[in-house]
Amino acid sequence: MFDSFGSQPAVCTVPDPTCPPDGAVVAVRATGVCRSDWHAWMGHDSSVVVPHVPGHEFSGVVVEVGSQVRRWRSGQRVTAPFVHACGACATCRAGDEQVCPHQSQPGFTRWGSFADAVVVEHADTNLVALPDELGFVEAASLGCRFATAYRAVVHHGRPAPGDWLAVYGCGGVGLAAVMVAASRGARVVAVDIAPEALRLARALGAEVVLDAREADVARRVREVTGGGARLSLDAIGRAAVLADALAGLRPRGRHVQVGLLLGRDADPAIDMGLVVGREIEVVGSHGMAAHHYGEMLAEIASGRLDPAALVVRTVGLDEASRALTTLDSAALPGTTVVVLGAAGTGPAGPAGGQEYP
Repeated sequence: MFDSFGSQPAVCTVPDPTCPPDGAVVAVRATGVCRSDWHAWMGHDSSVVVPHVPGHEFSGVVVEVGSQVRRWRSGQRVTAPFVHACGACATCRAGDEQVCPHQSQPGFTRWGSFADAVVVEHADTNLVALPDELGFVEAASLGCRFATAYRAVVHHGRPAPGDWLAVYGCGGVGLAAVMVAASRGARVVAVDIAPEALRLARALGAEVVLDAREADVARRVREVTGGGARLSLDAIGRAAVLADALAGLRPRGRHVQVGLLLGRDADPAIDMGLVVGREIEVVGSHGMAAHHYGEMLAEIASGRLDPAALVVRTVGLDEASRALTTLDSAALPGTTVVVLGAAGTGPAGPAGGQEYP
């Protein structure tokens, strides 16, 4: 918990969460440390009120369900998207729960999963059952970064085999996007400033890696792709990155914006002359609804996708504070997961503070 924005978070005892009539309480077994959590801690998200418990990517076990819940019971292994939709409005009825106008978000609009337990509102809409083969640690990377990348690439990007996709920012979302795109036969250019992140991107399927500190990155992307990428994806959320991503596209290319533009980047200038002149399509992508998880989980079960390959470190809750507060300056490439209780694959798994797997 942190009491003010930018202050040192601390592990403390708080009251147990109250289960809503239509919700569930989940005992957290693992929770991801995400750049969005860092933005919340810094005060870049206006929905966050202090004191606050961060965390929005989690997996665990249902320990309580409300009286109105019909699909879930105690003891089930679950995860959930970071958007908890109402399930009843016109947007949700159309299947677009990820942009529900009445949504709540653990770790943002209410207390999150850096805790022993977290509430999932509207449980029948938002909970997702975990396959027995998927461990809690891997599952904790799905709720935001991996699922967001999956939908951004598969549903919005829609690359055909051989299409060039330029991924800007090789953090959790970007690396997942590299993996998902490569699994579809796309040719991936990965762009970042960190050599280790680029090394991991290449291991996950990137054909070309570029150091973002080079002069005129957009020109380099156009050169290596023979005229520009068919698709681009900003996975970090910076005004300068967005500009490079658009400029690196070929005519009639498509850009998918995933990274949140917050703080100093909240009001970016966009070259609409470029967008119009090249007929570039610009699409926003915001998570993935629970009802779409089945297709992603099937690809994980088949071995086509491997979220465990993105998890580079597990830590205990006592180390979560350092993992969060250094995320913008000293983060490891890939995903760090906080382990609570017995996590990992099945009933036991790696202890905190380990490289994983």
